[in-house]
Amino acid sequence: MLNPMLTSSYDYFLPPELIAQKPVYPKENAKLLIYNRIDKSIIHSTFNNFINYLPKDIAIIFNDTKVIKARIYGKKISGGEIEVLINRPLQNNIFSIFVRGRVKIGTEIFFSNGLKLIIENLLEDGSREGKFYFNNYILDFDNLLKKLDEIGEIPLPPYIDERNSESEKDYQPVFARELGAVASPTASLHFSEESLKNISDNFETAYLTLHVGAGTFKPVDVENILEHKLHSETFIINDQAKNIINSDKKILAIGTTVTRTIEYFYKTGQTSGEANIFLHENNKPKRVNYLLTNFHLPKSSLLMLVSSFVGIDEVHKIYDEAIKNNYRFYSYGDGMLIL
Repeated sequence: MLNPMLTSSYDYFLPPELIAQKPVYPKENAKLLIYNRIDKSIIHSTFNNFINYLPKDIAIIFNDTKVIKARIYGKKISGGEIEVLINRPLQNNIFSIFVRGRVKIGTEIFFSNGLKLIIENLLEDGSREGKFYFNNYILDFDNLLKKLDEIGEIPLPPYIDERNSESEKDYQPVFARELGAVASPTASLHFSEESLKNISDNFETAYLTLHVGAGTFKPVDVENILEHKLHSETFIINDQAKNIINSDKKILAIGTTVTRTIEYFYKTGQTSGEANIFLHENNKPKRVNYLLTNFHLPKSSLLMLVSSFVGIDEVHKIYDEAIKNNYRFYSYGDGMLIL
C-alpha cells in the first residue's frame, strides 16, 4: 500500500511516445477508459459511446473559460530578450506574471506593438507582479487583452512540441467563451458541437467559469503533500450551476477544474473569487459524484485530485492499464470516466 500523503507515491513512468502532441479528430474517436468504483472494473471504449456509460438523471457541469494569448516576447532597454507569461489579473490593474529572463523591481520591458511592462514585485514562488502601459496609460484586463491579441500567442503546455496554425483552435473547447485562462480545461477538449447537443438533449447541463492558471503545471516539490500550497484561480458560478450544486442531483464534473470549483463553493458558499482548494485522499470531494478527466503528469496536484476519488493504489492500476493499452496522455490525450 502506498502512502497517499507522500509525493513520491504519485510518481510513475510514462513512455514519451504516449504524450499526445495533437488531438484526435473526430474528437469522438479519442479513447475513453471507464472506471467503476463499486467493483473496481475497467472498460475500454471511445467518446463515441460516452453517454451510454453515464448514470441516468445526473447533471453535467462544464467549465466555459477561454485561453488568452498570454505569452508575449519583449526586450529590456539593454536589448536583452524577455519572455512573459501573464498568469492572472490582481487588484489595481496589477498582473501576476512569470518572466523568463533576469529582471528586478523597476525593470521596463518593451513589446513590438508599443506595449510596456514595468516590474513592481518579485515573489518567492518565482512569479512576478507588474503593470502594463500603452501611451503612458495603465491598462486594465480588457484593454490588455486587445494588445495581447496583436502580439501574443496561446501558451501551449511545455510538453507539446508540435505547434502549428491549428494550435490556437485545438487548445480551446468548442464552448469556451469567458476569456481569462492561461491553460485549457482539457477534459472539455473531447467534445464537439454535435456531441454537446447529444448530451444536452439527454441530460441537464450547466456551465461555470474557472480561469485555469499557470500553476496547474507546477509539480508538487515537497515530500509531504500537506505542505504543498495550491495556487489560486479566479472563478464565477452562475445561478444555474449554483442551483444544481445546491440540489440533490448527482453531478458529473467535466474535468478537475470543475471539480475544484464546485467543491470550493460547497465548502465556502462563495460564488466568485479565488479558489484554492487542494483535493487529495485526506480532503475528498463532498459534492461531485462522478469525474471525467484526462491522464495527468506524475507528482502533480491533479493526480492527487484523481486519487481523492479512487485512492492512490487504484490510480496506479488504472494508469498501468492505460499505458499498456497505448492511451494518449496529458492535454491532447484520451480520457477517463470515474463512476
